[in-house]
Amino acid sequence: MLSVQIVLFDGFDLLDALAPYEVFCAAEMLTENALSVKLVTAEGPRSVPSGTNGLKIEAGDRLDPVRPGIILVPGASGPVEGDGPNSVPSILGRTVHTALPGMLGKALEQKEVVVATVCGGSLVLAMAGLLEGRPAVTNHLGMDLLGATGAVPIPARVVDDGNLVSGGGVTSGLDAALYLVEREFGPRIAHEIERLFEYERRGTVWRATGMAPIPMTGGEPQKAEKQAAIKVGPPTGKTQQEFAFDGEWDTTIATPIGKLQVRLSIVTYNGIVHGKAVQGNETVDFLDSVLQGDKLVWLLKITKPMRLNLKFEVAVDGDQMTGVAKAGMLPASKLTGRRIL
Repeated sequence: MLSVQIVLFDGFDLLDALAPYEVFCAAEMLTENALSVKLVTAEGPRSVPSGTNGLKIEAGDRLDPVRPGIILVPGASGPVEGDGPNSVPSILGRTVHTALPGMLGKALEQKEVVVATVCGGSLVLAMAGLLEGRPAVTNHLGMDLLGATGAVPIPARVVDDGNLVSGGGVTSGLDAALYLVEREFGPRIAHEIERLFEYERRGTVWRATGMAPIPMTGGEPQKAEKQAAIKVGPPTGKTQQEFAFDGEWDTTIATPIGKLQVRLSIVTYNGIVHGKAVQGNETVDFLDSVLQGDKLVWLLKITKPMRLNLKFEVAVDGDQMTGVAKAGMLPASKLTGRRIL
């Protein structure tokens, strides 16, 4: 018997979880109980408030990450913008700091477990560092954030990466669940559920198989080629603006979940701005640093408080630095600092 566990967490989206639940329940009926489906949490049986007016749903069991079958993770429901306690970024941030990501990481290590996500469910895994380098999809509003975690955003309705199957926006939970039913039990069962629900799946399921398409960008040089073109040639002198950022900086980054003390080391040579960020015992190089007018912009891969590629944009006034750090739809963090060398 195939086990399907649908994970609930505080602030989950009702449709993300219950649309797949109905699909799997229908499959259970049409296959004479060849699968079982239950609602679970990382903590065990409890009443779980959704993000839709706080409506509560009862979860009857604790998630078992090693049980063969399917584990499905929904997204969150709430305002997308802002850092209020009921916003989607805040809900996802709190969920990442529960026991759930560790359990999902263990599930991904099991040969007989498929982890599926709907909408922002993929962000729960991605923000915990579980999807680095893996193709996945989320709600279109969160695709930038998904990419900022090191995952590979794929603009498809459903993405199949073997033991990871992800669905895009809210209603894609129907599509992802129907696809999983077809993958496990064949097209006739999936088709019968479509007839029962009077619903047909949309779009092609993306998989990393077959012939790759030719890029249709019209001959625009690739990023690596652009960078190589910049680096060749004789050294160039610094402009006054480049010189303004050079030095050692003590900075504070005020994030929604606390302040981070980071030391920045910036130097310009051969016309290129180079930098390092030191936080505790961890040193990380700037990525894709570039001057844009009077601002310096770069990407920085961080691991604390969660795994993200943050985009920094800063300006200086004498020995004072101000700016922001942002990743996708997460609220921007304010950066302030002073030059010490």
